[in-house]
Amino acid sequence: MKEKIYSILITIAMLLTSCSTTQIEHDEVIVIKGSDTMLHLTEKLADAFSELHPNLKFHVFGGGTTSGIDKLLSGSIDICTASRNLTSLEAKKLAQYYGSIGMYYLIAKDAVSIYVNRNTKIFNLTFEQLKKIFTCSSLQLDSLNIGKGEIKLAIREAGSGTRKFLKNSILPNSDFCKSATEFTTTEDIIDFIKKHKNAIGFGGIGFGKGIRKISINGIKPNIRNAKSDRYPLTRYLHFFTSRSPSGKVKKFIDWVLSPDGQKIVKEEGFIPLWEINY
Repeated sequence: MKEKIYSILITIAMLLTSCSTTQIEHDEVIVIKGSDTMLHLTEKLADAFSELHPNLKFHVFGGGTTSGIDKLLSGSIDICTASRNLTSLEAKKLAQYYGSIGMYYLIAKDAVSIYVNRNTKIFNLTFEQLKKIFTCSSLQLDSLNIGKGEIKLAIREAGSGTRKFLKNSILPNSDFCKSATEFTTTEDIIDFIKKHKNAIGFGGIGFGKGIRKISINGIKPNIRNAKSDRYPLTRYLHFFTSRSPSGKVKKFIDWVLSPDGQKIVKEEGFIPLWEINY
């Protein structure tokens, strides 16, 4: 009798193990890392796609574009989110590791915006003024004819794709000054600007609640000007993969580029690649 009960228990345990193993096999995971600008957007896209495919799980991380590219090179992620293009060195490393420079997908447009405190009277800056501010060669508002007091400059950390994009656009032959306060996320920059009347920072158009986004050279950072590339700091947001994607990764990227995915891009404050009518 005891042997029979023991045999039944063994059978039940084997069935439970089999069910558990089957569930693990059916659950698939996509790992994404990179741009902090794209973090919330990517999380929203992943959540929406997971609702359509319950057995597909996502692990989405920020950390900056450079960090994501490093992880892509090591083969530890499926998709790198990037708010800038690959550098020539990064493309070379991809080619050395994988025999190609990988694949990239444009998933949205962005207008990198200059943030200021709502209580300031700064509504527009020129490229020349921004260069003086970013290099700290002129941090007095009165010397720039935009008010009184000292500017508190808030910038992203070195691995940020947004920081590199701005450097290439405004400071091609110089760098941000060392006295600027560095932050790891755009949200941290926004919090800092809210607390300091004379603070100036930057970030994507999808952020900025509670602060003001000013014009550059008289052109506002809005959807219309970004779509037409009239705004001078317009850029694309990317997905990078180490090779041509297939399976679950391809299905996700195809969906992000579909009207349903682009609708979420628009809802998150970024610019979809084409007009979405709902």
